[in-house]
Order: sequence, then structure tokens, then C-alpha cells
Amino acid sequence: MPQNKVIIAGGGLVGSLAACYFAKRGWTVEVYEKRPDPREERNHGKRNLRSINLAISTRGLSAINRLDPEVEKKTLDIVLPMYGRMIHNLDGSLNSQQYSVTGQPINSIDRGRLNEILLDVCESYPNTKIYFEYDTESFDYAKKTVTVKNSKTNEISVASGDLIVGADGAHSTARKYLSFFARTSVEKKYIDHGYCEIEMKSHNADFAMKNDHLHIWPRNTFMLIALPNLDKSFTCTLFMPWSQFEAIETDEDLMAFFKTYFPDSIPLFGEELKKEYFTNPKGALFYVKSSPHHYKGNAVIVGDAAHCTVPFYAQGMNCGFEDIEVLDKLLVEQAAPLIDATDAVACKDVKTNMLTPEQIEAALINYSACRPNDSANMIDLAMHNYIEMRSNVNNLSYRIRHWLEGKLYLVFPKLVIPLYTMVSFTKIPYSKAKKQWIKQTNAIHSLVSFATKTAIFGALFFAFKRYAPTNTLKFPSISEILSIFKK
Repeated sequence: MPQNKVIIAGGGLVGSLAACYFAKRGWTVEVYEKRPDPREERNHGKRNLRSINLAISTRGLSAINRLDPEVEKKTLDIVLPMYGRMIHNLDGSLNSQQYSVTGQPINSIDRGRLNEILLDVCESYPNTKIYFEYDTESFDYAKKTVTVKNSKTNEISVASGDLIVGADGAHSTARKYLSFFARTSVEKKYIDHGYCEIEMKSHNADFAMKNDHLHIWPRNTFMLIALPNLDKSFTCTLFMPWSQFEAIETDEDLMAFFKTYFPDSIPLFGEELKKEYFTNPKGALFYVKSSPHHYKGNAVIVGDAAHCTVPFYAQGMNCGFEDIEVLDKLLVEQAAPLIDATDAVACKDVKTNMLTPEQIEAALINYSACRPNDSANMIDLAMHNYIEMRSNVNNLSYRIRHWLEGKLYLVFPKLVIPLYTMVSFTKIPYSKAKKQWIKQTNAIHSLVSFATKTAIFGALFFAFKRYAPTNTLKFPSISEILSIFKK
């Protein structure tokens, strides 16, 4: 029986990681990527100005570690750890808010450099071939074929395999064709906010701000953020409603806007601010939820092709990488049912390249049983976190809750886990994290309400005891007291 062959549409971050996994498991791998090879010298230094900077955390690093701990080391060599948010207030004062009470960071990482690492790893396997500058024109999932077009020669050809993996991004052709074969529900929604990237260059060969934080200028309905880069610059992104972008037409409009809302950033940007803002494109923000993610044992979609998200929880790439780790575990379960598929060491040398169509289908059914729900919850959490980042971080109530959750987590780590910790520093499924967050938030609100009422009751009790005339006033009965707490 010949070894299985996989066709992967898309050689970006998730596609290249998928290619590495399949190659490691012994599959013959063909990757078709519409862009030119980013590692070629002629393509160096080309910054994608629509590409929001990335942060890799536990889920993403876990997927890379399962592939190969040495690749994880290479990845960590190009990150800059960020231990919290640095809040820039209107008056210029700063407020640091840690991401984790145990000191765990998320990591700023360059999309292009990580992609190059994964492409190099992919091509280190002899059973892998990457075709650059090939557009995926159409998919026939019943026949397990992909029609591709060489963008340099316009030559059309057909690639076939035992499994088609769609990793072709947010505007996925693979997802579009999946709906022709499976009864796929797809929800695509644009939000009324856009974004623009603005580079903050290094100052005197050093960072212009602290490089161990993600910087945020929260302004209630919009915000500016900044992530550090290895070249000591910051990639800054302005998120705000389209109406505000449209209101800025001239240099004077721009400077008046920044003087009003981000005054301390102006000297950090310098003269580049005007050029960057008016030259760089303004990108739309939208999300995509889809279900199922597969068709029989023939095809599966992963990453942004399956669940494009807004960027406010820095989980787009992490969730996509987790897709590949989950898919690999499910395929390993089919190939070696007696081995613990969750144990990366135990299943390190397991090959999945001799699976039957029925076994592949069983794995994909299990994949669609969990990933659409988890990714949809991840998107919901990202939408919530936008409000938190641009507004809630300024509120005293948020800071008190954040502090209280952290203290409770240190004392009762299994009962109370901050939402940010569950999402960024654990592998708890997003759906379970959301449920636990809602449950513990309600419990904390009840606890605070009880404590508040108790404090008020205590104050009234002592005031009553000390100042009330004993012959004219009667202290409430137990039943009357209990009725207060039931309200």
C-alpha cells in the first residue's frame, strides 16, 4: 500500500506547520502558495503593511514543541517577551498591568521570520515539495483534487492526493468550495472598526519605550497599541471606527487627533507619523465562523480558512497552530490506538501515512466535533477583549476584579483562573474557558455583593447599637436580615 499524500493549499504560518507535521508522519506533501518564496533575497525586507503583529503564547508554542523541541528553541530565539500591558493615560502617566500573577509573558514575534523557520523545516523532509506563486483556483473534494495556476506562466494543472488541507487564509477558496460539498454553515461579519499600522522606529539605536510590555493607549471607543520588534522598532496599530478614519483627511487633522488622544506618542513617532499614516493601507476587521471543518475523509480546513478572528486576543495564529496539533493527535489515535496520542514523546515516531480513507474520515469527524465550537468561542472572547483593551482597563472596577482574580488564583488555582490565563497560558479548550469564566465571574460578583451587604449590615448594626434609643427602636429579626441577602 503506497504512503498517503496530502495537498496543502497555503504555505503561510498554519499551512507550513501542517506541512511539517504531515511530512514528519511520513506523508508525501505538496504545498501550493500564491506568494513568492519569502526567503529569497529579492523578497527580503518587504513588510506586509496590512499584517497585524503577532504574539505567540502557550497554545502556539505547544504545537511547535510537539513537532520538534528544537524548532521551538529556534522560535523562542526570535521572540520578545511581553509581561503585561503598559497603559498610556491621557496625561502621559503610565500604568503597568501584568498578564499573569505568576509572571508568564506572551511573546511578540515577526510573522515573516517564523514563516521562514517553518518553511525551512518543511523542506528539510525529503518527501515535501513547496510550489510558490501558485494560485489555488478550485477544489473537487469528491475527487480529492485541486486545480492550481502558475501565476508566472499561467499554466493550469491539477494536483491530487489522499487528503486536501485548506490553509489559504481569511478569504479562503478552500472554505468556499467546502460549502459546495458539505452542508457548511459560514458566518462572516465585518465590524465597524478598521486598522492602520504605523511603525515607530528605534531611537538612538534603542527602543523608544519599554520593550517588555505591549503598549496600549485605550480611549474607550478606539485604541492604539504597540508591539516590540527585534530591530528595536515597534509595530503600532491604530484601531478605531471607520468614521474616525474618514474624518482625518489632512496632516493638520492627523496631528490634531494625536495631540488630543495620544500626545505622548507624537515625539516617539516623529515626522514618520504623517508619512506612515497616509501611506499605509487601512484594513478591515472581520471574523468568520464555520462548521463543519471537513468533508468525509477527503478534506479539512484549518487556521483562518476555518475561523478567521479579530486580533484582540492575539489568538489567531495560536488557535491555528492548535488546529494542527489537535489534528495530528486525532490521526495518531487512528494509526496507533494503543499509544497515548497526547504524549508527544510517546508518539514521537508514530507514522500516520498508511491510514485508510475510513481512518482519516474518523479523525476528521472528531476534529469537526471540537474545533468549530472552540474557535467560535475564541472569536467571541476576542470581541470581548477589544472592549476590555480599549475601555475597561481604565476602569477602577476592572482593576479591582483583575487584582481579586489574581489573588484568588494564587490561593485556589483550580477553582478560580483568570480568563487571560486560561486563554493565553493554558491549553484549556476555549469553550471550557469561556464557561468557567462566566461561572467564576458570577461567583465573584455574588461574593463581592455578599461582602458589601455584610459590611453595610455590620456598619448599621454598630451604629444602631451605639446611637439608637433602646426604648423606641427594635433591631431587625433574623428573617428580616436574611431577606436582605436574598434580594
